Amino acid sequence: MDIILVPGLWLDASSWDAVLPALQKAGHRPRALTMPGVGEPASASGDIGMADWVDAVVAEIDGIEGPVALVGHSGAGNVVYGAADARPDRVAHIVYVDTFPPADGGSIWEFPIVDGVIPFPGWDSFDEPEIADLDHHTRGRVAAGAKSVPRRVPTDPIHLSDERRRGIPSTMLAGAMSAADVRGIVEAAPPWAAEIGAAEKLEIVDLHTGHWPQFSQPELLAAAIVTALSD
Repeated sequence: MDIILVPGLWLDASSWDAVLPALQKAGHRPRALTMPGVGEPASASGDIGMADWVDAVVAEIDGIEGPVALVGHSGAGNVVYGAADARPDRVAHIVYVDTFPPADGGSIWEFPIVDGVIPFPGWDSFDEPEIADLDHHTRGRVAAGAKSVPRRVPTDPIHLSDERRRGIPSTMLAGAMSAADVRGIVEAAPPWAAEIGAAEKLEIVDLHTGHWPQFSQPELLAAAIVTALSD
């Protein structure tokens, strides 16, 4: 199957490099994306928002014949869900890597803006369970390769319009949060988690990693994606 892999904030297509070989070995055709404006100065990225990121994934879907799977890490959960909403008849499966699909009007988060863009905020900005399985070397490598994000993207609201998106089979790979905790959120049904609660075909899988398994345990992440798409 064609798999479109969308990185979270501050990451580009190379963040999936260690995951791709196992997906290819399993017979899939993975395509890792770099989102518009990533790493570009404010003069080139100031007008880029969430809709542009969603449109970039939709354009990738439209360039592929047949069904596709979407994989989104972290903030890219918003991106892939927006693309699935735009093309519900083309998306065969959505895999969320330690992230939730957003509710209509939802956004990612607010981060400090520096020189008109949002730079990587540093590891101190994350809770310990999110980064516990990243060793010192990996943290340094990832931080050195992190790129700025267009200032609008994290706070731009997502717009959803086609309820057929809820019928797309979905898998949530829980990293920093346990599957049991995710199920607890689904059962509590807060407004921000309304879409995950409305998913008609949802599997929640424990990865037992932090928030960045593509760096800490890429083989495990790849195997989990392959398993999700084989169900």
